[in-house]
Amino acid sequence: MTSIDFYFNAADRLEVACRLIGKALQRKNRVLIYAPQGDMAQRIDRLLWTAQAVSFLPHCAVHDPLAAETPVLIAGDAALPEASPALSCDVLLNLADDCPPFFERHERVLEIVPADAGERQAGRARFKFYRDRGYQIRNHDLAKGAA
Repeated sequence: MTSIDFYFNAADRLEVACRLIGKALQRKNRVLIYAPQGDMAQRIDRLLWTAQAVSFLPHCAVHDPLAAETPVLIAGDAALPEASPALSCDVLLNLADDCPPFFERHERVLEIVPADAGERQAGRARFKFYRDRGYQIRNHDLAKGAA
């Protein structure tokens, strides 16, 4: 069964996302970033180029010809074909307001909930969605230095 990790009280959601992606890559996991809203996919793409001072986090869009060989993929929408390499990623990092429709195809889902009240409400809805379906959820309070 898919394991779910919630990282809450994030001061900067995308900064936390980059740290978590870096950790996943150190563990040799492939990561799918689900970012369907507005310019979120472009923002995370730009940040992944500069997140680490001495290197970058190798990534591309799910529809890129290099997607099968790239450890971090960015999906800007939910329209993923059945044969998409994105669906075989170990870790799904969700940057959407809602739960991704294909989340159960991944071993692990990472949810980042900012300290902002409006985004916290969306995070609570996602938490309830997973909990009501019986998924085990681990919580990490970033205000206490977890990540």
